[in-house]
Amino acid sequence: MKLSQFKFKLPEEKIALHPAKYRDESRLMVVHKSTGEIEHKMFKDVLDYFDDKDVFIFNDTKVFPARLYGNKEKTGARIEVFLLRELNEEFRLWDVLVDPARKIRIGNKLYFGEDDSMVAEVIDNTTSRGRTLRFLYDGPHDEFKKALYALGEPPLPSFINRPVEEEDAERFQTIFAKNEGAVTAPTAGLHFSRELMKRMEIKGIDFAFITMHAGLGNFRDIDVEDLTKHKMDSEQMFVEADACRLVNAAKDAGKNVCAVGTTVMRTIETAVGTDGHLKEFEGWTNKFIFPPYDFSVANSMITNFHLPLSTLLMLVCAYGGYDLIMDAYKVALKEDYRFGTYGDAMLILDK
Repeated sequence: MKLSQFKFKLPEEKIALHPAKYRDESRLMVVHKSTGEIEHKMFKDVLDYFDDKDVFIFNDTKVFPARLYGNKEKTGARIEVFLLRELNEEFRLWDVLVDPARKIRIGNKLYFGEDDSMVAEVIDNTTSRGRTLRFLYDGPHDEFKKALYALGEPPLPSFINRPVEEEDAERFQTIFAKNEGAVTAPTAGLHFSRELMKRMEIKGIDFAFITMHAGLGNFRDIDVEDLTKHKMDSEQMFVEADACRLVNAAKDAGKNVCAVGTTVMRTIETAVGTDGHLKEFEGWTNKFIFPPYDFSVANSMITNFHLPLSTLLMLVCAYGGYDLIMDAYKVALKEDYRFGTYGDAMLILDK
């Protein structure tokens, strides 16, 4: 398939700038693959489509406050620094993006905090925007991380075009976030409240947790028309024995397995064996899923409404069927569904 096939007109006002007041009260579009039927519900109604011993697979990655603002030595120029990942704990080395990149060269020092309490030195240029920073901090590592994160803010995607607000610290994080390492939230998981998950437990639904540290590659523009030539950024992922046991038992018993989000779907499709069973996995994946694609593990999926030309939309079209999903997006626009990270949700059912 071609990039241009995933283009549609998305008015800016359809992009959600704030989350719904309550997590589980976003709208939910239910799409039935077998019949093409579309239903309009509230997110908490998701419970009605699942039963005892069905399994939901969640991504328990935790977003850290990755966006910081510093000042360049001498000139005082304001520089945005986006932390990607820690490269070396002992030497306080971080892989970062800087903006504006043209102003930042090897040897430059950056100062952070109102009293310039945190200082970093640029020691390497990795890409046009990427740099390696060495933070000059003498205390214990835990103390350093705490001080660094205190300077940062939740890394909302750029299409949420407003200043970060107090509520974002909580709402740009799932309630089951546990393993730190993501620079963007696994958005489908944001709709789950404690109350909803308790009701799911009472109904006998099982929860399997995997970890994929979602990176900025999810939002990177694709610059090739031929999708086979696009390379995804690699993301770290972990699939442990407990998740495999729950998912495989449900599959063998003919139960529903629901992938909560595109990061979960990419993870389980990376870690699946030739027999269709989920396998333990620790490593990295750059798996890019677009139509046509045969899925092996999940028979239902929860996802948000994604932006045009995004890899996220492509994966959803691969799962739900290109024509059905693009038609559902037309319905979503007509019915005023909210798009993006803080937007509404879609449940796609195989049967």
